[in-house]
Amino acid sequence: MHFLAAGPVGEVIPGLLSLGQLLASLVIIYIASKVGGELALRLKQPTVLGELVAGLAVGVSGLRWIDPSQPVLLLLAQVGVTLLLFEIGLESDLRGLLKVGKQSLAVGLVGMVVPFGLGYLVMQSVGTTSLVAIFVGAAMTATSIGITAKVLSDLGYLTRDEGKIILGAAVLDDILGVVVLSVVSSIAGGASLELGSVLWIVGTSLGFLIGAIVLGNLALPLFLRVVLILRTRGELLTAALIFAFALAYLAEQLGSAAIIGAFAAGLVLAESDRRHDIEKQLRPVTDFFLPIFFITVGAGVDLALLQNPQALGLALALTVAAVVGKLFCGYAAVGTRANRLAIGAGMVPRGEVGLVFASVGLTSGVLNGVNHTALIIMVLLTTFLGPLLLNWILKKEPA
Repeated sequence: MHFLAAGPVGEVIPGLLSLGQLLASLVIIYIASKVGGELALRLKQPTVLGELVAGLAVGVSGLRWIDPSQPVLLLLAQVGVTLLLFEIGLESDLRGLLKVGKQSLAVGLVGMVVPFGLGYLVMQSVGTTSLVAIFVGAAMTATSIGITAKVLSDLGYLTRDEGKIILGAAVLDDILGVVVLSVVSSIAGGASLELGSVLWIVGTSLGFLIGAIVLGNLALPLFLRVVLILRTRGELLTAALIFAFALAYLAEQLGSAAIIGAFAAGLVLAESDRRHDIEKQLRPVTDFFLPIFFITVGAGVDLALLQNPQALGLALALTVAAVVGKLFCGYAAVGTRANRLAIGAGMVPRGEVGLVFASVGLTSGVLNGVNHTALIIMVLLTTFLGPLLLNWILKKEPA
C-alpha cells in the first residue's frame, strides 16, 4: 500500500505553488481572514460571514490574489475541514441530546427532510441531474451549531426551552448531516444511485459512526493512560490528533468519508475528563487551518455568474427554500410552550457546515460554477439572516 507519492527531493511539480508562492498566499489568506472577521464582529455578524466576504475580495471575483484551484491550498483546506468536524464532535453532547427529548428529535428530523426535499425540487426544476439535485438538497440540511449557540447565549436563551431544543436538534442535524455528506460523497466518487447502493452507503456510514463511538469509548481509558505516560511537549494534543486522523483515514479506507471518522473521534473524546483541555489545545491548530478553508471557499465564488438571471434566480430560490424549510421545522416541536418560530429561526444559519458540503461538491466535480456559486450565496444569506431573525423574534419575548 502506498501512503505517499512524491517526486525527487526539492523538485516542484509544474503547475504547483513554489514555497515562496505558498507563503505569500498564506500571508494574504491570514490578513484577509482577520480583516474580514474583525469587520464582521464589529458589525455584530458571525466571523465566518466576514471571512467569506474577504475570500470574495481576494479571489476570482475580486483582486485575484488567491488561486482557489491550487492543489496545495485545497489539501490544506481539507485538513481544516477535518479539524472542524473533529472540533464539532468535541463540542457535541450525545447524552445531552438524549435528555432534550422528542421535541429535538422531531425538529432535527423535519429540519433535514423538508429542506432536502425543497432543495431537490428547486434543482430539478432548473433541469439539473439527480446527482446535483441530491447534493444541493443534502447541503440544505446543514445547521451551524456555533453561530446559533452564540446568538442564544448573547440573548440569554441558551438554557431555556428554545435554546435546549435548538441545540439538541442542531447536534442531531450535524450527526445525520455528516452521514448524508458521506453518502453523497460516495455517490460523487462513482457509487451507484440505485436504492440498494445508497442504503449500503448509509448503513456503512452509520455502522462506522456507531462502531467507532462504541469501540472508541472502550479504548478511551487506554488513551488516557498513554497520555499520562507521555512526557514530551504537546502530548495530549498530539495523541488526540493521532486518534482523530487515524479514524478519519480508517473511515475513508472503508468507503465512508474522512470527516465522519474525525467527527466520531470528537464524539468519543467528548466523553473524556480531558475534553476541555483538548478543546483548548486544539483551538490554535484549527485557527491555523480553518482560515485557509473559508478564504479559499470565498475565493472560488465567481459573482460574475450572477449576471446571468438564471443563476441569480437559482441563488435566491435556494435561499428562500433554505429559510422556509428550517422555519417550518420549528413547528414540529409539539407539546412545548417554547416559541416555535424562534426554534425554526435558530436552525436557519448554514455557516461552516454548509460550506463543507459546497466544498466537497466542487472538489468532487458534482457542482459546476453556477451551482456552486448559488449554493455559496445561499450559505452567505442564511448565515446573515438566521441571527437577525432569531434576534428579532426573541427580543419580542419577555425576558
